[in-house]
Amino acid sequence: PAIALSVRAADCVPILLGDRRTGAVAAIHAGWRGTAAGAVAAAVQGLSRAFGSEPADVVAAIGPSIGPCCYEVGNELLPKFAGHPDSSRWFSRHKRPHLNLWRATRDQLERADVPVRQIHLCALCTADHPDLFHSYRRDRTRAGRLVAAIRGRVRGQG
Repeated sequence: PAIALSVRAADCVPILLGDRRTGAVAAIHAGWRGTAAGAVAAAVQGLSRAFGSEPADVVAAIGPSIGPCCYEVGNELLPKFAGHPDSSRWFSRHKRPHLNLWRATRDQLERADVPVRQIHLCALCTADHPDLFHSYRRDRTRAGRLVAAIRGRVRGQG
């Protein structure tokens, strides 16, 4: 509880997990690679292994990141998600595919048995809001970073 965990992002998805029962926390950074690798599900499993967390006690906060409106990707990314049963819902077609990291993150949390009512999605696109957020896609090397942080608590304290 004396240590805060943080994650920095400039279009990737910052995800904070907290266990209401044990006070254990996790901070995850997931761009397309982390999402394809199932980073958020691995974090839920890690909380379970390390701290005895149950997915039913986990609350998830999905922060601002590049939205499906702006995250155009190449066709070469499609096979990297083939192992996920829900991945067909994560891509929309325009002239080129657009990846919906928000939906992918929600789906992976649900598959990890985190209750839907405990998954909170910001749904603000970093690329669409230059007055609020940094975006690497928009600003390239001039982009700053957003920071999301979480701190655990001692068992028995509210």
